[in-house]
Amino acid sequence: MQELWGRKVLEQELNDSSMIAKKYQTFPTMQELNENEIQCLRCGQIHLKAIVQLVNHSYYCPECIQLGRVDTGQQFYHLAEPKPVKRNVHFSWEGKLTIGQQQVSDQLLTTVKNAESRMIWAVTGAGKTEMLFKTIHHALEAGFRVGIASPRVDVCLELLPRIQAVFPDEPLIILHGKMAETYCYTKLLICTTHQLLRFYQAFDVLIIDEVDAFPFVDNSLLQYGVKQAIKEHGSLIYLTATPTKELNKKTEQNELQTSILPARYHRRVLPVPKIKWCHRWHEKIKKGHCPKELVAKIHKLVDKNDVLIFCPSISLMEQLKGTVEKKFLETSLACVHSQDPERLDKVLKMRNKEYRILLTSTILERGVTFDGVSVIVLGANHPVFTMSALVQIAGRVDRRQKYTAGEVWFLHDGCTNAMKGAIKQIKKMNTIGKARGLIDEL
Repeated sequence: MQELWGRKVLEQELNDSSMIAKKYQTFPTMQELNENEIQCLRCGQIHLKAIVQLVNHSYYCPECIQLGRVDTGQQFYHLAEPKPVKRNVHFSWEGKLTIGQQQVSDQLLTTVKNAESRMIWAVTGAGKTEMLFKTIHHALEAGFRVGIASPRVDVCLELLPRIQAVFPDEPLIILHGKMAETYCYTKLLICTTHQLLRFYQAFDVLIIDEVDAFPFVDNSLLQYGVKQAIKEHGSLIYLTATPTKELNKKTEQNELQTSILPARYHRRVLPVPKIKWCHRWHEKIKKGHCPKELVAKIHKLVDKNDVLIFCPSISLMEQLKGTVEKKFLETSLACVHSQDPERLDKVLKMRNKEYRILLTSTILERGVTFDGVSVIVLGANHPVFTMSALVQIAGRVDRRQKYTAGEVWFLHDGCTNAMKGAIKQIKKMNTIGKARGLIDEL
């Protein structure tokens, strides 16, 4: 029964539970560790029995309940992934990698051939996806199962058409919490990291994109899912522009191979953020005013490019939208956030140049590309703007081949270590890129 290959699911999660194969395996859903504690075997989280006991005296897991309740009255169903069978896979990509990209692509291919793991540390807009193509093709032709996972639905949706275009004859499914499609077995799939909790020893090659992003970073539940989903001798590939301290430590201790690509394919330096004092920006917006520093900066930037304005909270962003509209009456603008039902439509309209200004929460900090934009981070000193978030936000600018003189501005009323760290990392990558001959001066 293909539906169970490499999966670990409850009976009610199957498309047709009456079709369960006779040779299926079953696993317990939870494991008693001692007199007081019990562990969920889907997400790995440990609970006090007294807290998670139901009225029928069974136990449940509240941590992964968004995937459907797991309790001790149930069991998981599983069938082992079949052995790989070599085959021919249509590869439809005529692009050309840069010298830096080719080096990383070759290292990645060697890593998978040796069943090892690797981190790809590449600056935003470096073309991480294109560097995966050769390795994915090799893995599929070897009969391997390949999974590409990201913490964010937006990133998965962005990846789908790009992967489909390169492997046009390959069945491909995308899995996320809001999907309407029925699950079916494929050798290649894209999913959110939460969906990995439903797999068990499924993937020969598992690629985790945006490994530093919320909610994956420092999340033991999702990292448990990764360990469960990959085969014992599989290859785990991490993709990031801002590696975590844990991954850097593993690299320093030679526990994880790492490839660094410090430059984009167009060989220009990364735009270095500029900082601008914006006195009491929060108070002014709360009172219905638009900070004059923000107005001046929008006026200057919108002459050359569209403008993305990142805001530290949804409520603040919605207040700001009204005041910005009054200052720019003839300029099309909108605001977008994670709970916005029109989010995907608004992003598409921004891509199609139907908006000149888009106010956004951190939802657009990664995984999206717009032509010809400049970026303003309003209240860059707010705690929501971590160093990695600021690096990612700055990376929205100058991602295309055509140069548009896009700029990055941090507006603040108190410079933070996160702001300083983001600027320092971007400058460091530019220095490394120049030293390696991967950057040409403008």
